[in-house]
Amino acid sequence: MWCTIPDAMRHTRFADDVSPLPVWLKEGNPLENHPWAGDSTAQLPDRADTIVIGCGLAGCAVSYHWGRKAPLDRKLVALDMGDAATGSAGRNEGLVVMGRYYHNVVHTVLPYLKEVRRDLSADHQRQLAHQFAASYAHAGYRNGDMVEQTVRDEGFNCDYAREGWVQARDEHEQASLAESVQMALDSGYTDWTSITPDEVRRRTGMNVRHNAGFSLAAASFHPARWCWSLLGRALESGAVEHYSRTKTVGIDDEGDQYVVRTARGNIRARHVVICTESYTPLLLPQFHDLIRPTQTQAANGPGGPPEMKPHVGISDSRGFFARHGDDTMIGSDATRVPDHEAGRNQPSRFLTHYLCTELQEKFGRAPYTITHEWSGTVTFTPDEYPIVGIFDGKRQYILGGMAGSGTAVSFNGGRCIVNRILGDSSEPDDYPVPYFSPQRLLDPAGHTWPELELATRTACLPRPRVGGSND
Repeated sequence: MWCTIPDAMRHTRFADDVSPLPVWLKEGNPLENHPWAGDSTAQLPDRADTIVIGCGLAGCAVSYHWGRKAPLDRKLVALDMGDAATGSAGRNEGLVVMGRYYHNVVHTVLPYLKEVRRDLSADHQRQLAHQFAASYAHAGYRNGDMVEQTVRDEGFNCDYAREGWVQARDEHEQASLAESVQMALDSGYTDWTSITPDEVRRRTGMNVRHNAGFSLAAASFHPARWCWSLLGRALESGAVEHYSRTKTVGIDDEGDQYVVRTARGNIRARHVVICTESYTPLLLPQFHDLIRPTQTQAANGPGGPPEMKPHVGISDSRGFFARHGDDTMIGSDATRVPDHEAGRNQPSRFLTHYLCTELQEKFGRAPYTITHEWSGTVTFTPDEYPIVGIFDGKRQYILGGMAGSGTAVSFNGGRCIVNRILGDSSEPDDYPVPYFSPQRLLDPAGHTWPELELATRTACLPRPRVGGSND
């Protein structure tokens, strides 16, 4: 704190007026104040078939799939308290990840299973944790391929590139890395592997002393443009309407329909889909301490190490780094915050200084000017496993709790929710209720848990393609 950080800051300066605007939003939002920017007389409809609340990664995915599949007489209304992609979707790192790799999921789910499934032996708890990991990995693989295929088919301009994600590991983490790679090989979900320091340098420009983890099929993209592209295409379908700056203040269950109360008026709908992530506990108090708002932060600006390679994800256990054109992005932290502080934009300057030190240690000294510095809020469930499905036993769905891995869940998860609402069984549903149902958290004793399998789940699931330049 007294020596290393001040030394690193000799090569870094802050602009006279550092903007709190996330860098992904600096060029403007094409859906800002929609639809009122183009029609000041626009009003909310009285009714809809389905209402999706929240227009980030998940809400825009639901809207897109609805626009592709639903008949015109079944309207979806997409609401957001701000503008589309200005929440966590517009504040993140900009990676399409495969989710929390298999080994990671086993070790986050297992402690929760030990708490809520005490009826199982330790061996059976471990087996069930492996089944959870396999189910998540399967869905995440398909999600990554679906994102790539959609970008290509639709011609979306969101700077998409599939060059992987390198995660540096210290000396004391090497045994865990080796174990995680072996677990990936044993499970058949081999996106996760280990690469040497020379390979790390070739792929990223980062200097490390030890092997690093490498997710082969991860991709980079402009997350806000991805969301705007999805929602824009949905609006073109005629089956979707979008209303920004329309805060939902409550949801009333009236039996055969729901009344969604907003600051602009009420809308009645047959189905509701909650895609509000860190704001969820404020809207639905039953999710307090089940969807946990967690603050992250980032900074961006011109300069930085010229050796850093673009398009590839780069991180260590303390931060992440990225090259976007002439700019360098740095970010880190995962601090639990109270429910009412979800979405706050209040980054720690000390953490930014610390990240500059990490940047210098990994890539060497280079002039760097920080022009943008912001924070956002992601959510973690107690087992760091997403929830996808009905939470009221009727027709209210939720897609959330994605532990900072929303790009690994949202697109495929949105497709599955839309298919369930529309009764479309022509496509696989990758989010089986025993694994992903919100009841896993809301009512563990009443939840229908997966049956234990004698063989690993990976043996009986079709393997999605793992695409990208690293095949």
